[in-house]
Amino acid sequence: MVAAPSKCRPSAAALVVAPPAAARRRLRCRCCEDTLGVPRRRLQQAAAPAPHLAPAAPAPPPRPRRIVLVRHGQSEGNVDEAAYTRVPDPRIGLTAQGWRDADDCGRRLRDLFSQDGDDWKVYFYVSPYRRSLETLRGIGHAFEPHRIVGVREEPRLREQDFGNFQDREQMRLEKEIRLRYGRFFYRFPNGESAADVYDRITGFRETLLADIDIGRFHPPGTTTTGDMNIVLVSHGLTLRVFLMRWYNWTVRQFEGLENLANGGALVMQTGEGGRYSLLVHHTADELRVFGLTEEMLQDQMWQKTARPGELNHRFMTNGQSFFHPFTTIY
Repeated sequence: MVAAPSKCRPSAAALVVAPPAAARRRLRCRCCEDTLGVPRRRLQQAAAPAPHLAPAAPAPPPRPRRIVLVRHGQSEGNVDEAAYTRVPDPRIGLTAQGWRDADDCGRRLRDLFSQDGDDWKVYFYVSPYRRSLETLRGIGHAFEPHRIVGVREEPRLREQDFGNFQDREQMRLEKEIRLRYGRFFYRFPNGESAADVYDRITGFRETLLADIDIGRFHPPGTTTTGDMNIVLVSHGLTLRVFLMRWYNWTVRQFEGLENLANGGALVMQTGEGGRYSLLVHHTADELRVFGLTEEMLQDQMWQKTARPGELNHRFMTNGQSFFHPFTTIY
């Protein structure tokens, strides 16, 4: 007969199965902006025999001043949908107007970044589709080489997959069906839904936060680079999904958003407390045109002054408005 384990002391089996407390702490995940920049070496401090002798945790790298979302310039597919029947989507290039869109966007971005003085730099993430790569090349004309810290081709920023070689009439029918079914959940045959894009953008977002956390944008041997600007060169729906994921917008809120114009840019900029807000650079009227509701604008106003680690409990994704009897579900 096996004696029952003591209430005052764990059994031998429990000691074998349960990982030590330090190991459990090491398994904790960090998955959102609310923890961005929190020092990771607390375990060393806790284990030090004399806290007053323990070395101070290194300061986290400064956050980039801006994250700028850029839609590619006008493409051959934007002016002729039949192009998709002849050319694979990833190989659709820019029109002459699209190259002008890219050049104009580059000049606007340079003017924006130069407002901070002379100690600023830029890092690009770009979709591997031809029209995005060509847009980046056009944007790059506005920047001296020493301003560009790096460029990373990022497949997760690609366009929503509408299938392989597209049948023009079939695509017209599919898009009509999508309007009835819902833009977020409808999956194109042999392609993706916006919900599928959301899943891969979630992974990219975690990569971006990790890159910020480890100082990816700091040249070797430096501790600060002044004002750093991150630019994502991508596609209309992909950028809308990125904002949805970053700000925890609902499906209904996402479906009210409009595409950026070709070569258009949307600026997420740090506010007083260090969080990114669209209202630091843009006006409320500009964001209303993009599709933000009054509640979303109120949250952006909160983002302007809040600090990382704080939560906006009044925003609908955290609040009681889900249960309001007059709230429309669909």
